[in-house]
Amino acid sequence: MFDIYFTRIYIIKAFVIALFLCAFIYLSYFEIHSLALNTLFALLGFYFLLGENRVVWFWCGFFTGLLWFYWISFSFVYYDLAFLIPLIILGIALVYGVLFWLIAKMSASLYIQTPLLFGLSFIDPFGFNWLKLPLILLDTYFSTTPLAFASFLIALSLFKAFPKAYKAIALAPLCLAIAWQTPAPITPPLLDVALPSIHIPQSQRWDSAYQQEAIDVNFALIKEAIAHNKELIILPETAFPLYLNRAPKLIEALKSYSHSIAIVTGALTYEENQGFFNSSYFFDKGEMHIAHKIVLVPFGEEVPFPAFIVKLVNQLFFDGAQDYQKAKVPHDFMIKEMPFRSAICFEATTDTLFEGNPKQMIAISNNAWFSPSIEQTLQHLLLRYYAKKYQTVIYHSANSGKSGIILP
Repeated sequence: MFDIYFTRIYIIKAFVIALFLCAFIYLSYFEIHSLALNTLFALLGFYFLLGENRVVWFWCGFFTGLLWFYWISFSFVYYDLAFLIPLIILGIALVYGVLFWLIAKMSASLYIQTPLLFGLSFIDPFGFNWLKLPLILLDTYFSTTPLAFASFLIALSLFKAFPKAYKAIALAPLCLAIAWQTPAPITPPLLDVALPSIHIPQSQRWDSAYQQEAIDVNFALIKEAIAHNKELIILPETAFPLYLNRAPKLIEALKSYSHSIAIVTGALTYEENQGFFNSSYFFDKGEMHIAHKIVLVPFGEEVPFPAFIVKLVNQLFFDGAQDYQKAKVPHDFMIKEMPFRSAICFEATTDTLFEGNPKQMIAISNNAWFSPSIEQTLQHLLLRYYAKKYQTVIYHSANSGKSGIILP
């Protein structure tokens, strides 16, 4: 019964299709920027996938999950669970293999597979939403809007299904998918912003022997930004590797510097009777404001299962550690009388953080968990996707990642 799933021709075909669907990430990783290449690979990948049998769909999903998300397993090194890496990679690949398989299992018809594939981007296994298939069109001649992506898939389906004499009909929806308009240039509201590149290995991030060194680096960067007349400096997620609200001397020092420059930095927060928070701190004119993370990383900051399973998983794998707590609504920092949405790493790539269509966002990340890998590249592509989707200017500061201003 399962022999067919190990048919060599099906596996090879699925692997090639997955390579087409994943090429845009690796081209970006190696800094190969070609609209033509990305467009070609996107067309080939979706064209060859639609209409295939369930075996090809399964293996395509398997290899796509593998090539997009193999790096998730790297974080387990820092929990002394490195032996789980092969199992985690296999599990991730199987989850996406099954999702793709379900599409073909429901129907072998192009006309059924197409809307199901479109809907796949709205399915977030365990709350993890980084498989955004429209992202494949980000650096192509096509738009990434839902309407454009739907039109793109419909065009390929029609071209594949119609007889030769009628294939030209597929050009109509394909034209709807093209990004005809060049976006008007946007000037960021703040230009004198320091977004320093920091590369602190995760193995040192929480080592008490390196804590003072990390603090010294942060203050050196703040002083440098002041010397260059910057109006704002944004330091990455957990730039201060401690419970900053429990460090009064550091708070007073940051408040003092904030009379010369506005400061945003990541750190942890501990509140009695509440628990631990991953937070973003804002210091300005001697005042401190705190924004807690509201969307936690599945299996990294919370276990997305019922409470009794959460307790068991944390005891077995995380030495009984508790999940992080989270805020209920997004928080905005007021900088130069303008609201800036606060976002921390993963949540900056979720629709939740863009509620109310914020025009500016400050996103801080710590990508050292997954370095070296394509994770930083994929995150940057997703930030660009969301910036374009919501017309939001994103100021991104990352440890071991891509820092900079991302325009819509």
